[in-house]
Amino acid sequence: MTQRTVYVNGDYVAEQDAKVSVFDRGFLLADGVYEVSSVLDGKLIDFPGHMQRLKRSAVELEMALPWGDDKLLEIHRELIRLNALKEGMVYLQLTRGSAGDRDFGYPEAATPPTLVLFTQAKVLVESRSGREGIRVATQPDWRWARRDIKTVQLLYPAMAKMAAKAAGADDAWLVESGVVTEGASNNAWMLTHEGVLVTRELSHAILPGITRAVVLEVAASLSLRVEERSFSVAEAQSAKECFVTSASSFVTPVIAIDDVNIGDGYPGEVSRQLREAYIVESRRRVM
Repeated sequence: MTQRTVYVNGDYVAEQDAKVSVFDRGFLLADGVYEVSSVLDGKLIDFPGHMQRLKRSAVELEMALPWGDDKLLEIHRELIRLNALKEGMVYLQLTRGSAGDRDFGYPEAATPPTLVLFTQAKVLVESRSGREGIRVATQPDWRWARRDIKTVQLLYPAMAKMAAKAAGADDAWLVESGVVTEGASNNAWMLTHEGVLVTRELSHAILPGITRAVVLEVAASLSLRVEERSFSVAEAQSAKECFVTSASSFVTPVIAIDDVNIGDGYPGEVSRQLREAYIVESRRRVM
């Protein structure tokens, strides 16, 4: 396997040499945020949206982000070049750094943050899940209350995904107070039999998905009606179609929820239409 080049605090190094301090707060306290930007044909898609959300996450956590968008774009592009990445993702992880000792209190403001970026090749456009859809299993949403901040504390989403796989599903939808919040790593959608697209409204309860925002624009261009509101598992199970959106899966049909088929148990027409339109729009926005 070819070794990747990774960016660590100003240096491009071989992945086996990429290291941060054992006292880094990201490792000790999950005191960090991240973003993932997709790459098509060797170019970034939706990059400005991801950088805007990164800055928002940093502000919400009072975390320093001393790199501007131009510098971060330069780093992303150089990693894509060095790793000859044609299709996949670039992950960015930012932590509050290390002050040398473990302490709950934030370190001095002058403490340098830690910035790590790495690439990951993945089939996006012609993915099997995009063609055939996925099956999801519901899990209780036991995450913290600020899910709108894209933090690195992903233990519970990982647990939920593993529980879903143990139940024979591909992924998890998280449920709180009787309604779907979002997928374990994506935003959840359904299409009613009246032709209305429904997805959860933005709040502290869900991540403001960058792909979600673009799909809302695409839906408007296709003259699809949209409602941003909560919906129950039972409502989704009886919907005409369901799907999820994320940077690493685009628009992916959901064909079953808790072993209940959605529609005829195959990807729906609107889901496929939105996926194709999203890919076209993404290629128009590449950087």
